[in-house]
Amino acid sequence: MAQKKFKRSLIEALVLIAIFILVFGVLGHFMGGKNLVRTIMATAHDLLLNTVFFLMGITVLAGALSRILSEFGVVALLEKLLRPFMKPLFNLPGVAAIGAVITFLSDNPAIISLSKDRKFASYFKKYQLVSLTNFGTAFGMGLIVILTMFAYGNVAATLVGLFGAICGSVISTRLMQRSILKAYPELDAPAEPDYKEDEEIMEEAKGETKKKEGVFMRFLNALLDGGKSGVDLGLQIIPGVLIITTFVLLTTFDAGPAGVYDGSAAQGVPIIPWLAGKIDWLFEWLFGFKDMRLIAFPMTALGAVGAALGLLPSFNAAGILDGNAIAVCTAIGMCWSGYLSTHTAMLDSLGYRKLITKAIGAHTIAGACAGIIAHFVWLLVSLL
Repeated sequence: MAQKKFKRSLIEALVLIAIFILVFGVLGHFMGGKNLVRTIMATAHDLLLNTVFFLMGITVLAGALSRILSEFGVVALLEKLLRPFMKPLFNLPGVAAIGAVITFLSDNPAIISLSKDRKFASYFKKYQLVSLTNFGTAFGMGLIVILTMFAYGNVAATLVGLFGAICGSVISTRLMQRSILKAYPELDAPAEPDYKEDEEIMEEAKGETKKKEGVFMRFLNALLDGGKSGVDLGLQIIPGVLIITTFVLLTTFDAGPAGVYDGSAAQGVPIIPWLAGKIDWLFEWLFGFKDMRLIAFPMTALGAVGAALGLLPSFNAAGILDGNAIAVCTAIGMCWSGYLSTHTAMLDSLGYRKLITKAIGAHTIAGACAGIIAHFVWLLVSLL
C-alpha cells in the first residue's frame, strides 16, 4: 500500500515538473528568462495595487450596502416580489436579484459579500448559495461593458448581447446546481438552518430582549459592520487573484505596442489566442466572426473583461467591429467577465474549494452559449 502510494506521488511529481518546464520553458524562450521573472513580479504587483485594492473597495461598499438592505427589510421585500421570476429561471430565491444588481454595477466578487451575510444566506439552500458564484459572475461589470458598447453606436446589438448574457447566466447557474447536487447531494439543505434560533439563544444568554435602536444608529451600525466584512473578504481574494490572473495574462497578451519584451507588467506570449486560431472555422460558425482577430476578445475576457474592452478601439479602427461582433462580445464579455481569475478566489472564500472545477466548467459552457445565442439572435434581428 505504501509502495503504491509512493509510486503515485512520484508520477504526480514528475508530471508536474514536466508541465512546469514545458509551460515556463516556452514562455522563457520567447520572453527571455530574466524578462519572464520580472514580468511575473511586475504583473503580480500591478494586480495587487490596481486590481485587488479596487476589488476590496467594491467588496467594502457592497458589504455595507447588503447589510443596510438586510437591516431595513429590502431583502425580504425583494424575496416576495421577485420570487415568481427568479425561481423558474435560476432556481434561486427572489432575494438573489440583489446580487445581480450589485455585480452588474460593480464586479463579480461583490456577490460574495452578500453570501457572507447570514440573514441573506438564510433564504438559500447550500447548493443554491454556492451557485451564486456563477450567477453573480454572469452580471459582473455589466454596466461598464454595456456603456462601452453603447459608445460604438449600435444600441440594438448591445441589447442583443445583454439578452445573450442573461441566457448564459441561466445556463451557468443551472449547470452548476445540477453538478453540485449530483456529486454532493448532502448540500441540498438549508444554508443557515438555525439563523433565527441563534439570534434567540444570544438574546437569552444576555438575559435581555432585543431593543429597537434608533433609525440612525441602525443605519450606522449596518454600514460599518457590512464594510468590515468587506475588508475581510478583500484580503481573502488576494491569493486567487494574484496567482490565477498573472498566469492568464502571461498566456494571453503579447509584448505590447513596442513589440519588445522588457519585463513590464501584463506582457506574455499569446498561447491561448494561438490555440483558438487553430479552430477558427468553429468560431466563424458559432459566433459569426469574419476576422479571427476578434477571437482575442473572448480569450482575453477569460481573465479580465476590462482588458478585453481595451481591444475594441483597435477593432473599430480596423473596421471589424460590426453589429454581430458587438452583440457577441457584449454577451461573452459580460457573462465570462474574467471568471478564470475570480472563480477560484470566490469559491475559496466561501469554503467550497472542491467545487472550483465544476464552477469553471459550467461557466465556460455558459459563456460560449451566451455568444452563440447573441449571434443567432442578431441574425434574426438583422432580417427584420
